[in-house]
Amino acid sequence: MDEAASVALSPGTVSPAESLLDQKIKRPPGLIGSLIFGGVLLAGLGYAGAHLANDLAGTHLESAWPYLLLGIALLIALGFEFVNGFHDTANAVATVIYTHSLEPHVAVVWSGAWNLIGVLTSSGGVAFSILALLPVELILQVGKGAGFAMVFALLISAILWNLATWSLGLPASSSHTLIGSIIGVGIANQMMGGRNGTSGVDWTQVSNVFRVLLISPLVGFVCAALLLLILKFLIKDKALYESPKGNEPPPFWIRGLLILTCTGVSFGHGSNDGQKGMGLIMLILIGTVPTAYALNHAIGFGQVPDFVAVSEQAAHVLGGYVSPNAVMDDARNDLTDYIRTKQYTPTTALAARQLAIEISDEVQQYKSLATVPNGQQQNVRNDMYVESEALRLMAKSNSMAFTAAENAVLANYKKHLDNSTKFIPSWVKVAVALALGLGTMVGWKRIVVTVGEKIGKEHLTYAQGASAEIVAACTIIAADQFKMPVSTTHVLSSGIAGTMMANGSGLQLSTIRNIALAWVFTLPAAALLAGGIFWTLRQFVH
Repeated sequence: MDEAASVALSPGTVSPAESLLDQKIKRPPGLIGSLIFGGVLLAGLGYAGAHLANDLAGTHLESAWPYLLLGIALLIALGFEFVNGFHDTANAVATVIYTHSLEPHVAVVWSGAWNLIGVLTSSGGVAFSILALLPVELILQVGKGAGFAMVFALLISAILWNLATWSLGLPASSSHTLIGSIIGVGIANQMMGGRNGTSGVDWTQVSNVFRVLLISPLVGFVCAALLLLILKFLIKDKALYESPKGNEPPPFWIRGLLILTCTGVSFGHGSNDGQKGMGLIMLILIGTVPTAYALNHAIGFGQVPDFVAVSEQAAHVLGGYVSPNAVMDDARNDLTDYIRTKQYTPTTALAARQLAIEISDEVQQYKSLATVPNGQQQNVRNDMYVESEALRLMAKSNSMAFTAAENAVLANYKKHLDNSTKFIPSWVKVAVALALGLGTMVGWKRIVVTVGEKIGKEHLTYAQGASAEIVAACTIIAADQFKMPVSTTHVLSSGIAGTMMANGSGLQLSTIRNIALAWVFTLPAAALLAGGIFWTLRQFVH
């Protein structure tokens, strides 16, 4: 008998309702719930399919190969979000299931609905902060062999590692996995390029993201523990600090609190984690059908005069920092080198000013982004992307001493550039939300059992579940506002561990050890997988 089972059967630790809970978990979903979910799934697929078909209607490709490639890539990208649902969304429903606040299948559907709302209301900022970690030259070549090898390597390695940890019931982080994959692809890309090869990894960006991923579990552990102690001090109702008895739900107000916290975590998960696949899906769309997705066609005739005026202001500011001895070859290439090396040269300001002028001329010539010729959509998009990334690096470095007013002008220009290239169609959000929800429906049980039973030595109390989920929801939503990816798994699992420690319940060290090992090995394992897959694909795709 394993440790979890012995703990579950030991007197004074877990109530006899455990067997009833097992029966509830194993019970198949009800007919009405299945019909509702099936209806939502069909409606979402119809919506996404109709909008994708409408976007593709205006494209004229010479062969069916790009469409086939698009279909395969989208299937794999949505597969990543599907597996993400196994892990992260399951964390949100663990507490309401183990406190009998909601029936398991009702909880899963409820969580899926709020995941959908979170995804649909997300800004997309997290999606593009993830993309900023990728080698710039691979992003610019996303429609070619190297770019597709990158996207497929990222997605396949993330799926494989997530499936491996899920099969063991370990709540590993999809965020960690994806970032590890990005590091692996970047290093492999650099090694394959040799000494004069292209860039590997933007380590500054990686360190910022990794810092958030490292701190967030500590925040979850400490804050959840403190919140539980504060609740004990302020609220004296003993029912809040009891474990579920039998098969009865908690008192009404406690039940409402737990459902509310589950809702918050589900919404936060959708608004943050759901974005991670969106950015890769957009890369896929840009690479296969750039005429439809390289530029934001919503930027029309009314916005062009403002864009041109802002571009001229930015060019004027940059012109004040151009060295008289600067010599420029090609503006985009020079800025690409700056983004890759992070080394400011006298050419940088000149190239940035020149590219701003060229972008302004192109937009003014075509009057709107929708009327940019098909063959030029990708080029204009690449110009805008490189200019935006160069401005981001300039703002962070001390190479150019911009005044506050000049920084405001450049920030406004960057915002206009990003609005033109960094957008996510509503059908992509719907497709991602459905993939997350479907993954939760299929694979939630393993992770829920780990979170609910195997972290602490005693059954989860109502106050512990509420404390962990309140902290998780607040942390995730706050990270979303700062456009930083954070792990739902890390925050919630750590929060539950923190409440167990604060409550004196004790921790099952074997489970904590396994989870910690999964966290530690996720980055290197995903990096090795992604680097190996990228190298293999590059042998066949040129």
